[in-house]
Amino acid sequence: MVSDRDYLYIYPISIWIPFHIKNFDDVKVPLADIQKKYKFNVIIDKVIEIHAFENKVICEKQTISFDYLVVAIGAEKMQHKGISNTLSICGKPEMAVSIRNKMDELIAKGSGKIAIGFGGNPKDKSAVRGGPAFELIFNIHNFLKKKKLRDKFELTFFAPMEEPGARMGKASLAMLDTMFTKYNINKHFGKKIKEFIADGVIFEDDSKLDADFTMFIPAANGHRSLNNSDLPLSEGGFINIDDTGLVNGFTNVFAIGDIAALQGPEWVAKQGHIAEIMGRNAAFNITEIEKDSSIRKGYQEHLSILCVMDTGDGAAFVFRNTKKAIMIPLPFVGHWMKKGWGVYSKLTKLGKFPRLPGM
Repeated sequence: MVSDRDYLYIYPISIWIPFHIKNFDDVKVPLADIQKKYKFNVIIDKVIEIHAFENKVICEKQTISFDYLVVAIGAEKMQHKGISNTLSICGKPEMAVSIRNKMDELIAKGSGKIAIGFGGNPKDKSAVRGGPAFELIFNIHNFLKKKKLRDKFELTFFAPMEEPGARMGKASLAMLDTMFTKYNINKHFGKKIKEFIADGVIFEDDSKLDADFTMFIPAANGHRSLNNSDLPLSEGGFINIDDTGLVNGFTNVFAIGDIAALQGPEWVAKQGHIAEIMGRNAAFNITEIEKDSSIRKGYQEHLSILCVMDTGDGAAFVFRNTKKAIMIPLPFVGHWMKKGWGVYSKLTKLGKFPRLPGM
C-alpha cells in the first residue's frame, strides 16, 4: 500500500470533531495497527504519475513496479475562486480541527452568521457529497441549542442546485425541507457560486450571503497525478472502468472509490460503502484472474445511496436504490446508532470484530 499519510481517517464520524464529541485521534486508525492483523507492506509516499502501460507508479521518493495495480487515491476538489476563505468537513483531515476552532471562536463571541453548503460537478453529477453538509448544519443547530445560544446565530444552507439532496429521493427532499423549517435554517438555493470572500459568498448575480464562517464541500474532480498518466479518463477527470472495476484497455489495473468514473442511474453518488464493495471485488477479481477463471464480481448491482444522517440529537436513515427511496427519522436512537457504527468501523478495520453482511 502506498499512502501519503500513515493512518486511515474515518470521515463519517469526523462530523463530531467540531463539537468536542470526538478528538482528532479518535477518528484515525494507524496503518501500523491494521498491519498487525493484515500482513501488507506500507510505503509512505505521494503518487505523482501512473505509467500503467509500463507497470510503474512514480512517487515523490521512488518508482514502484507492479504486476497488478489498484488505484484508490481518491479525488481532488474543484477549486472555486476564493476557496481558501472556506473550510471543509470533507477536506484534509486537519480541517475538522480548524472547524472546531472556528466554532469555539464564534461561541466565545456569543453570536454570528454561519453558512454551510456544497457544490456540484456539471461534468460528473456523481461527484457530489452533500450528506456531511446536512449533518454539520443540523449538529451546529443542536450544539448551539444546548449552549442556549441558538437564537444568537443565523444559520444558512446554500447550494447552486435548485433541490440539494434530490438524489436521495422525493421523501428525503421533503423531510429535509421540514427539518430546515423546524430548525429555523435559512435556504439559499439555485444560484451558481461566483466567489468566496472572507465574510461570505458571492453568487453569479453578484448577490451576497453574509457569513462569519463558511463551511463548503466542493464537488470532486480528477486527481492531479492523472494529468501526466496514461489511464483513460472521463470528461470529469475520473478513470474509466467496467463493472468489475477493471480500467478500460487494461488487464491488470483496477480503479475503485472516488477516483473511478461510476456508471449507473442519474442519482448515483460516490459513497464509502460502494468504494468498499469495489475494493473487495478488485481483490476477488485479481484472484480469479490468477486462477485463469472467468468468474468476476461487479459493483453496479450494489449501487445505492446509504447513510445514517446524524443531527446531534438523533438521525435519519436514508436509503435509495433502483427500487425504492426512503428516509426514516430515528429520534435520539439514531445518534447512538451512528456512534455505534463508528466503533464497529474501527474494530473491523483492525480485525477485532467480524464484518457484518452489507456493512
